[in-house]
Amino acid sequence: MALPLLSYSPSSQNQRVAGYEVPGDEQPRIYTTENTLSPGEMDTLIHVAYRQICNEQQMLASNRQRFLESQLRVGQITVKDFIRGLAVSDSFRRLVYNSNNNYRFVQICIQRILGREVYSDREKMAWSIVLATKGLPGFIDDLLNSEEYLINFGEDIVPYQRRRILPQRSQGDLPFERMARYGIDYRNKLPQSSLRPIQRADGLFTQNERFDFATFVERANGPMVAALLLPVCGIIIVMLAIAIGNQ
Repeated sequence: MALPLLSYSPSSQNQRVAGYEVPGDEQPRIYTTENTLSPGEMDTLIHVAYRQICNEQQMLASNRQRFLESQLRVGQITVKDFIRGLAVSDSFRRLVYNSNNNYRFVQICIQRILGREVYSDREKMAWSIVLATKGLPGFIDDLLNSEEYLINFGEDIVPYQRRRILPQRSQGDLPFERMARYGIDYRNKLPQSSLRPIQRADGLFTQNERFDFATFVERANGPMVAALLLPVCGIIIVMLAIAIGNQ
């Protein structure tokens, strides 16, 4: 027996109020297949769908779902079906699902599929239970079949961010499509580079200091300069001798 979705409420009274328009604000462009599209327009719609669901960091040729694209182009599937295919694809599972805990993965999917931020931790918990009990495909299906998705996007509209983000320079205020695909906890588990910083001889230069020949000569002693320059001069002499011999 499937567990029912836990109840949760918006975090403020105006969460579900239709957004108001401010003169001069750019409103999101809606991409839809309700009307017949030219090949170029269909290419743009597919590109926007990838950017919304798969994140700018994942938009690589190797991650494209070409079979789904061909089905969408000929009308065998709807935009909603295409979005589902992207969200349950192997690349999405590997790059997003496998690199996050359930709570953050739920937040990412609500941002990209429903086009809004999660209401509260209780909403994360509610959808995390769905993810745990129904798996990734069942969780994605429930999001796409929800009343909220169908009212806002239906079968033919590519999901988009429904509320603008205040222009504050922080990770949380980036557009959803540009937020990192994994959190800090996963990043800290990644293997660190085995390369060690280059050690400068006798502290002639600090790690980030720009090399300057005059400064180098001023700080270095005579024997060190000779030891470093003699091999270079020898190579230059040999190269000149070879060039002269070939003439």
